[in-house]
Amino acid sequence: MVRKAIRTAVILLSGMMAAPSLGAGMLQCVPYARIVSGVEIRGDALTWWDQAEGLYKRGTKPKKGAVLAFRPYGPMALGHVAVVSRILDDRRVLIRHANWSAPGAIEEDVLALDVSAEGDWSQVRVWYSPTGQMGARTNPTYGFIYPAKAKLHDFTPDPALGDSIRFANVDRRDWDAVAAGPRSDTLRRMPVLALGRTPPAPGKRRNSAPRLEADLSIARYAEAVPAERTLSAIIADVKREAVLN
Repeated sequence: MVRKAIRTAVILLSGMMAAPSLGAGMLQCVPYARIVSGVEIRGDALTWWDQAEGLYKRGTKPKKGAVLAFRPYGPMALGHVAVVSRILDDRRVLIRHANWSAPGAIEEDVLALDVSAEGDWSQVRVWYSPTGQMGARTNPTYGFIYPAKAKLHDFTPDPALGDSIRFANVDRRDWDAVAAGPRSDTLRRMPVLALGRTPPAPGKRRNSAPRLEADLSIARYAEAVPAERTLSAIIADVKREAVLN
C-alpha cells in the first residue's frame, strides 16, 4: 500500500509540472462564462479585463451577473473567468464557472471568498469540489466586468464547445447558513452532489456530504501549486485518501 502510494505521489508531482493537456477537447471557462453572463468577449481569460475597457463597466464590487476575471497565476497560465450568481455578503458570493476543479467540469453556485486586505476582491479563494471545502490557494484577480444587463443565462452543453460534466452543485440553503455564521476563512464542509447522484427531494436534507471520487487529473488544474507542495505532503495526502476509501 505504501509503495503504491509513493508511486502515485511521484506521478502526481510530475504531473503538476506539466501543462494541463487533459483540458484539450474539454469545455473551457471562457465560452461558459460568455454564455452564462452575456458578456461578448472572446479570447483567453487573461485578456478579458483589457478587452472590456470601453465596452463594459469594470469595478471591484461584486454584482449578480458580473464576470470575475482572474489574473494568470501558477498553473492558471491563461487566467480564469467566473460569473457571479448571487451575493451573500460583502465578502462572499456564489459563482458559476467551468474547468476549475476538473477538466470540463461545470460548477454552479459555489462559494468564492474575498480574502484581500482591503476588501476589494483582488485576492480570492474558491470552493474546491473534490475536497468539499474551500480551496487552499489564494488567487489574484483583476476585478469584475459588468454586462449591460445583469442576467444569468442557462448553459446547455454543446459538443462543439468541448466535453463537459455537471461536476457539483451545492444547496443554496447551506451557503445561507455560512453567510449567517461567524466570518472565517475556514468553512465547514458542505453537502456536495457527486456526479450521477440525484438531488434530495424538496424539503429533505442530506445527513452527510456524498463523497466525490478522487481523480488525480485535478492536480493539473487550479488548485495545483507545485512550489508549495512537497513530495512528503503529497504522499501523506495519498495515504490519507487510501484510508478514507
